[in-house]
Amino acid sequence: MVSQTLSLRPVENKKDLLTFIRFPWKIYKNNAYWIPPLIKEQLQKFSTKSPFRSHAEMILYLAYQGEEIVGRIAGIIDRNYVEFHQEKTGFFGFFECVNASEVSNLLLSSVVFWLKERGMEKIMGPMNPSTNDECGLLIDAFDRSPCLMMPYNPPYYPTLIENEGFKKAMDLYAFLLEKDTFHHARLERVTQRILKKEPNLSVRPLNLRRFNEELMIIKEIYNNSWSKNWGFVPMTEEEIDDLAKHLKPLVVPDLVLFAYLGDEPVGFSAALPDYNVVLKHLNGKLGPLGLIKFLYFSRKIKLVRIMLLGIKLPFQKRGIEGLLYIETFKRGIAKGYLQGECSWILENNILMQHGIEAMGGKRYKTYRIYEKQI
Repeated sequence: MVSQTLSLRPVENKKDLLTFIRFPWKIYKNNAYWIPPLIKEQLQKFSTKSPFRSHAEMILYLAYQGEEIVGRIAGIIDRNYVEFHQEKTGFFGFFECVNASEVSNLLLSSVVFWLKERGMEKIMGPMNPSTNDECGLLIDAFDRSPCLMMPYNPPYYPTLIENEGFKKAMDLYAFLLEKDTFHHARLERVTQRILKKEPNLSVRPLNLRRFNEELMIIKEIYNNSWSKNWGFVPMTEEEIDDLAKHLKPLVVPDLVLFAYLGDEPVGFSAALPDYNVVLKHLNGKLGPLGLIKFLYFSRKIKLVRIMLLGIKLPFQKRGIEGLLYIETFKRGIAKGYLQGECSWILENNILMQHGIEAMGGKRYKTYRIYEKQI
């Protein structure tokens, strides 16, 4: 890099925030796999009015070499995480950086200093901004675009972060299921076995006309079913409402399923078409031309991402998870989708991994959460 003064500046106004949001376009200028986020959505994500900010503190930094921007990072304290886990852990997130260790050192050490000042004893990340959103650093499969709401980064990021003393906290896996290798006959037999054991078990799709009532069921199941998972932090009512509001226009009702035992809802799964196929062509903007592109490229989506799956704790390990996966993929194939990504799956969730592999799924991407005592 040119020998100029390296400096760090906090984001203090909307102009700075737009600079922060637009910086990735510099990092990924010649990268065919990166998906540009919608700038409008990014502005909402960083707004002090976002539901996440009601229980979290965040600082955004920009690194400059002279007057040239060379990196960005966020420091995050989620009070709900601290309270739920009873540990003084803060996070870094939204990390983007040129390939220079002095820049990554400045960014990460500044967040560490900010967190220590506020009483934190450990740092984890990347969280963008939590496990309820995009998280993890891609450590392999850099030659494939990410699925909807999954991160992407250059191959040199893991080295920059590990050079600062960060170690692996947890790996998150993405599995790929394909129509041609989906074990239809075997899974039909599995389905029959599950239904024989649980004759009162049934699956139904989302009813968009009763969306608010359906959302109440999802809220109840989500925070119950995930509460024992590593890194879990409960979503507030406002956060779930906000997520639902953004995702509702993208929902295919047949790909959002509810499992019932008798009249009791005991599980749900949510899959969405991979709209990153569309975002790739919008370059961060959704104007009149963007809407035309959206409609055109939406028809070319052949992959769905199974992004949420939850079973109430008393009903786990009874085959209901597998039934929801099987039903989602069968219904997806009927709608013309050829592939499904199951992501993310914790590396210690061996049962779920074996279940996906039994359907013909293959692990094809790994994301890493890092940690360090501070």
